[in-house]
Amino acid sequence: MDSAYAGNETIQLALDFGYIPVVPPPKTRLDPWDYDREMYKRRNEVERLFRRLKGFRRIFSRFDKLDALFIGFISFSLIADGLRLC
Repeated sequence: MDSAYAGNETIQLALDFGYIPVVPPPKTRLDPWDYDREMYKRRNEVERLFRRLKGFRRIFSRFDKLDALFIGFISFSLIADGLRLC
């Protein structure tokens, strides 16, 4: 979650689905809540992964009509990305 979605309703919905929201409260909030700061810092890694995946044109434009082919190419691109980072 991003801090733009830090409303009471959104956080309660995430909790109802079994997710633990890791989002800092807005600075103007009267009753701020605690959150895992280290986990929130790692959110950037996920965002960078999505940016790298969008570098594969076949993923962001969704050329594949079958879900199995699409998931297969996502797996291939994750492997290629992992090998590139080694």
